[in-house]
Amino acid sequence: MKKITFLFLFICQTNHLDAQNRDITSAGDILQFAIPATALTSALIYNDDGTKPALQLTLTYFTGCAIQQSLKRIVLKPRPDCSDNYSFPSGHTTSAFAGAAFIQRRHGWQYGIPSYVLASFVGYSRIQAKKHDGWDVLAGATIGTGTAYIFTKPYQKKIQVGFDKDPNGYQIGLTYIF
Repeated sequence: MKKITFLFLFICQTNHLDAQNRDITSAGDILQFAIPATALTSALIYNDDGTKPALQLTLTYFTGCAIQQSLKRIVLKPRPDCSDNYSFPSGHTTSAFAGAAFIQRRHGWQYGIPSYVLASFVGYSRIQAKKHDGWDVLAGATIGTGTAYIFTKPYQKKIQVGFDKDPNGYQIGLTYIF
């Protein structure tokens, strides 16, 4: 009786882990598009500095995808699960990091750090799904981030407010950038 109970618990635990892995994989699949979609939304909302951020994101995203798809067909590295020979580099990670790096370049590190954390989760989801190894994910992250740094110009605020204390009191400054 004890052997049957142990076997039953092992089967239940295995099914729970499989479900958890599927959830992680699904979350990574969704985030690979959600991060760039968020970047596009921000580009359309904050489009008042004359730099055409939607065009910058388009160039970032599609150049990154073209580079990673070209490398997949040149390198022909087998996936860890042996499903095909298109492991290097990770397309999911390229997509996620292109969006995250765009957000960071346009809106600063306060939005970039959470974006990079989510993009890193996408990379993790690809490794745990046995679709990529660490090198595939690192290459995808490098391509996505690199293309964003090439094509994305930082957003320039037109008004800056400063506050300073000096020996005679306080100073408030307002600067308008042309």
